[in-house]
Amino acid sequence: MNKINCFISYSTPGVWDETLLELNASSLVNRVYLFGREQPGAVAEGCGFIKTDGRISTDTIRKIADHSNGAGYAMVITSESKIHFGLLALERFMEVASGTGVGMVYSDYFDMVEGKLSGHPVIDYQVGSLRDDFEFGPVLFFNSHALMHAAGAIRESLEFAGMYQLRLKVSQEGVPVRIPEYLYTVEPVDTRISGKKMFDYVDPKNREVQVEMEKAVTVHLKEIGGYLEPQFDSISFDEGEFPVEASVIIPVLNREKTVADAIDSVMLQETGFDFNLILVDNHSTDRTTSIVKELAEKYTNLIHVIPERRDLGIGGCWNVGVHHPQCGKFAVQLDSDDLYKEKDTLKQIVVAFYEQQCAMVVGAYQMTNFKLEEIPPGVVDHKEWTPENGRNNALRINGLGAPRAFYTPVLRKINVPNVSYGEDYGVGLAISRHYQIGRIYNPLYLCRRWEDNSDASLTVEAQNRHNTYKDRLRSFELIARIKLNRERG
Repeated sequence: MNKINCFISYSTPGVWDETLLELNASSLVNRVYLFGREQPGAVAEGCGFIKTDGRISTDTIRKIADHSNGAGYAMVITSESKIHFGLLALERFMEVASGTGVGMVYSDYFDMVEGKLSGHPVIDYQVGSLRDDFEFGPVLFFNSHALMHAAGAIRESLEFAGMYQLRLKVSQEGVPVRIPEYLYTVEPVDTRISGKKMFDYVDPKNREVQVEMEKAVTVHLKEIGGYLEPQFDSISFDEGEFPVEASVIIPVLNREKTVADAIDSVMLQETGFDFNLILVDNHSTDRTTSIVKELAEKYTNLIHVIPERRDLGIGGCWNVGVHHPQCGKFAVQLDSDDLYKEKDTLKQIVVAFYEQQCAMVVGAYQMTNFKLEEIPPGVVDHKEWTPENGRNNALRINGLGAPRAFYTPVLRKINVPNVSYGEDYGVGLAISRHYQIGRIYNPLYLCRRWEDNSDASLTVEAQNRHNTYKDRLRSFELIARIKLNRERG
């Protein structure tokens, strides 16, 4: 049984020729199967073919499981890219899988782009690694028994979420294990920078996929005790007294090119109620501070705050603004790069709080370049949110949307993590554990993408840091929800 059955997603002739030769030459490989919609004209010697619907659906996973019998391990290659295994790589996969006894193992790998080799580390799996786009790399190594058991336990058949269902099921018996070693080399197909990839999941053409992924994670949460029923704590908007109805809060650091535009877009708001702008200037070293000081002389409701502390991230700046004595009943977000789209944006947000009786409101935004011309993916509205299941699905997606606004007494109790990435997501998860989150689906602000955006072009290592942190937030939240359900009985 110390053999491997290999399963390779196939659609393009010739991509796998060299990989097939490598695998068939290994004494550890029992059988290689290509799976896809159309059988190759001539299947390589020693290879079988599994006809599927062309996707990694639930049906595909079941067929892989059926063909896993007869070998101790199953290696699934999920995407079409040229792959070359390193020296004794298969032995290493098998050694770790055997020694740990876990159901699934994955590893770091090398990228080969235009003849240049570079390391591509992935990240460790956590109980909160629930997003469907968690990057394992294209090579997944399973204990065959765990794979067959998990596949047999899947009840609902989905077209797109088969692999997601499988790894969630496998993780219920023990989290997948990462080998922090570069065990293979990939010639990747998708070489876009991080700032372009990050919005793939909200592309309207992926709507059907997103619905299925939500179904899969909802089943998983119910099975592990992390699902929250649609029952929410009530909100009363009479906690305390506030100087104004709403405060826009803008943390800023070195945004001399954009901060004046952001401030002006706030001051153009037509509301029917009193509001102010609390700008937390995190010790800018360019012209930002002088620009804000000049505008504060022009606008009496602009409060320019320079914190004494120098250890604040964006979240820490938010806490400074929210706990400021001039903060209003509702605290509303605007990034220093961006602009409110209409003059009634602030009014729409405040009305939504009262109409939807919620502790947090999230809007939609329109992606533009610096000339305010729309760029893909256009309007990001997060319509996958539903009042009944939104807070459960929030553990799967990578963000809740924007702009975000909060009922100030609730935010003052929970506070924002003092970091500069994921702080909004973390506080949103924590709020959604108890309270309903309201939504506005028409675009409220213009999100300007330019070369100085903090997430425009991140290294693999930076992306990993961000993803590890968000997974940690999900882990915190998932554990808290399981505990809450146990306490409720």
